[in-house]
Amino acid sequence: MFQRTEFERTTPESVGIHSETIEWLLDQLESGFTEPHGLMIMRHGKICAEGWWNPFAPGIRHGLQSHSKTYAATAVGIAYTEGILKLDEKIIDIFPEFAPVNPSENLKKLTVHHVLSMGCGMDSMPKPTKDWIRDFLAIPVDHEPGTTYMYNSTGSTLLGAIVRKKTGLGLQEYLKPRLFDKIGIDCDNHKWMCMPDGLEVGGGGLFATTEDNLRLMKLYADGGVWAGERILAEDYVKRATTCQNPSATESINNPEAADNFVGYGYQIWMCRPRGVYRADGAMGQFTIVVPDLDMIIAITENASGAHWAQKTLDVMWEFLNRITDNVKENESAAAHLKNRMSRLSLPRVPYSPFSPIVPDIQDRTWRISDGFLSFENYLGEVFMGGKEMPAGIDSLRFHFESDHIVLTICTAGKEDDLLIAMDGGRACNCLHSMINETLLSASWKDDSTLELKVRWIETCNEENYSFHFEGGELTISHETVFFGAAKTTVVTAERV
Repeated sequence: MFQRTEFERTTPESVGIHSETIEWLLDQLESGFTEPHGLMIMRHGKICAEGWWNPFAPGIRHGLQSHSKTYAATAVGIAYTEGILKLDEKIIDIFPEFAPVNPSENLKKLTVHHVLSMGCGMDSMPKPTKDWIRDFLAIPVDHEPGTTYMYNSTGSTLLGAIVRKKTGLGLQEYLKPRLFDKIGIDCDNHKWMCMPDGLEVGGGGLFATTEDNLRLMKLYADGGVWAGERILAEDYVKRATTCQNPSATESINNPEAADNFVGYGYQIWMCRPRGVYRADGAMGQFTIVVPDLDMIIAITENASGAHWAQKTLDVMWEFLNRITDNVKENESAAAHLKNRMSRLSLPRVPYSPFSPIVPDIQDRTWRISDGFLSFENYLGEVFMGGKEMPAGIDSLRFHFESDHIVLTICTAGKEDDLLIAMDGGRACNCLHSMINETLLSASWKDDSTLELKVRWIETCNEENYSFHFEGGELTISHETVFFGAAKTTVVTAERV
C-alpha cells in the first residue's frame, strides 16, 4: 500500500549549512556550464534547500538515463534480500534457454555479481532486439569476469530480466509494493522505455522525479532500512556502495570524467571525496550521498557531454568543502535563499513575434521535398528500446496570430495542430510519442528566419529548429544533441 511521509523542511543553518553557501552553489549552476532543472539538498534527514528552474517543477518526471541502473540494481537487491536469488548465481544457469550451445569457459563463470559491478568481461554489447538476452549471451566474453571493467548498459537491463525470470514480474510491477510504496515514491507517475520484448530498459529507460531519486538513495544512505523496516540486506547495501570493480580504464575513452575512475559498486559510482558515492545518469542526473556529512544532494539537469557533467561534480565537491562548523541561524539569509529558490527559471525565448513576410506565408502549405522532419522525441526509444523510427512529417502549414502560431503538420495522412508561443513563453502540446509533454516557443531571428524551440519537458534537451523562408522554398535546420553529441540536419520543403 502506497505510503508517503513528507520530509521535514528546515533552514540550511539549522542543519549546519550557511544559506550563502547554497546561494554560491546556485550561482555556479547558473553560470553557463550546465542547464539546471531541479535541486534538492537533504542533511540529517531534513530538506534544507529545494528548487526547480521553470518550466521544470517538483512533480514533473525527468529522464534519468543511467540513473535508472540504480533502480534496476535495487530490484536485484530486494530479490537477494528475499532469498529469491544469490549474487554468485551463474547467468547461464538463470537463462539456460538463451545460452549458446557451447558456452565459453568465461561465460560459464559470469555471475549476477559480475553484471551488477560492470565486470562481465565483454568488450562490446549488443543492440536491442527482441532476442536481446540471447544476443547478450552470444557476445564473446574475452576476459575472465571480474577482471576488467566495461560500462555495459545491456547488462544493466539484464538485471531486470533476472528479476523477471525469478519472479515473473517486470521491474515496475516488482518494485511497486516492495520499494516504491514503502519509501514514498508514486510510481504511477513513472514512465519506462521498454525493450522489444516488453521489459523495462533498466539500463537507462526510467523517467522519475528529483525527489524519487533522493528517496531511493536515502534508502542506501540509511543502510537499507526505511521507517524501521529492512528493505535491502545490510551486506547488499555495503557491496553496492563500496568499490566492487576498479573503473580506472574509463579514463581511456573519457579522460575528462575524473569521478568515473574511482571505482564502481552495484550500479553506483564511487566519487573522489572519500566515502562519497552517487547514482549517475548521462547529462548530469546525479544523486550524491555524503556519509561523513550525513547529506544527500539530488540534481537533474542538462549538462551535455561527460566533461560538463564532471564540472557539476567538481562544483559539488567545492560546495562540500565550503560547509563549516558552528553555523548560527540567519533568518534574513535563509529567507533570501528560500525566495530565490521559489523563483528559479530558465531564460525565456526572446520576444520577436513580427515579420513582414507573414502575409505571404500565412496558411500556405509546405511539402517536405528532402530529408526527415519530426517533432517527436524518438531517439531514446530507438537507440535504447530498439523501436522503429517514426514516420516523418509530410507537410506543414503556419497560421500566425499576434502572440502564437498554429502549426499544422501532416504525418502519414493525419493532421495535427501544434500551438507555438510567440510571446516569450512556452505552449504545451501533447504529441504521440511516449514523451508527449512538449513545450513549443518561437521568435523571428530576422525577417526571413523563424526559430522554433522544442522542449520535451520530461527529458533533458531543448532542441532548435530554424525555418528559413526564401521565395517558394523553405529550409529547415534542426540541431539535436543526443548523449552529448551535437548534430545538425537540413530538411527542405517546397510551397504547394
